[in-house]
Amino acid sequence: MVKATKAEKKIAYDAKLCQLIDEYTQILVVAADNVGSTQLQNIRKGLRGDSVVLMGKNTMMKRSVRIHSENTGNTAVLNLLPLLQGNVGLIFTKGDLKEVSEEVAKYKVGAPARVGLVAPIDVVVQPGNTGLDPSQTSFFQVLNIPTKINKGTVEIITPVELIKQGDKVGSSEAALLAKLGIRPFSYGLVVQSVYDNGSVFSPEVLDLTEDQLVEKFASGISMVTSLALAVSYPTLAAAPHMFINAYKNALAIAVATDYTFPQAEKVKEFLKDPSKFVVAAAAVSADAGGGAAQGGAPAKVEEKKEESDEEDYDGGFGLFDEE
Repeated sequence: MVKATKAEKKIAYDAKLCQLIDEYTQILVVAADNVGSTQLQNIRKGLRGDSVVLMGKNTMMKRSVRIHSENTGNTAVLNLLPLLQGNVGLIFTKGDLKEVSEEVAKYKVGAPARVGLVAPIDVVVQPGNTGLDPSQTSFFQVLNIPTKINKGTVEIITPVELIKQGDKVGSSEAALLAKLGIRPFSYGLVVQSVYDNGSVFSPEVLDLTEDQLVEKFASGISMVTSLALAVSYPTLAAAPHMFINAYKNALAIAVATDYTFPQAEKVKEFLKDPSKFVVAAAAVSADAGGGAAQGGAPAKVEEKKEESDEEDYDGGFGLFDEE
């Protein structure tokens, strides 16, 4: 079998990438730092069915995206170009983005702390017996880790923050962690950005629940309404409040002057004769009581009558007789 040349490989890669862009509208841009070939192969197997993992050089991917955009007129795909920075790959999928992202996160593999590696997390060595003989105390002394000898082995006394996130791993820290058998880091494909039909957003959006979306939407509507009311700019959200405020202003003018309109006449009538308002309020209260109020009325009357009789009764001593 004749081995393909570099030019032929580039042509084949370009054709494959363009085909995937045409076929899939959802793409996860993932970082592939410290991910081995075996681990990547397991990820491909796990996603097989509705997703395709494509790795490659950034220059080749950018070139293919530009060519595809020029040939098809699909300018939305150009939004991928700023995302192709560093050691990244593309996951083309037709499935649910959140489920695919969670599936990718499952394939993380523990890794030792190698010299010169930037720590992705804080590394804390917990207290306890290390199983090392007393001749190994030099490692702990260099790193200022308090220890004691217990039953012929070195024991760490207190928790020690050995490496901070973002710091480079030194030779002493790497050697000590190797002796303790600690693999502090885990690596896998990390979703950096999400591309969906031309839109690009952060992967944190995939973790939002429906309740959180409703809450954020309501908060946004509230802010838009407040801003529209403050600058007197009509919007769909602010319109009901504007109509109510306008009605209140018109009603205030009608009450203060002889000007009137149908909705203000009843208010002005009540203001001229407040007793009508009291009668109307009593009628409304009686109607709200309904049949229950009617059924309970005789009992209340009877009860009041009994109380009146008790108050009038003076035991036959004539305390209430008129002089």
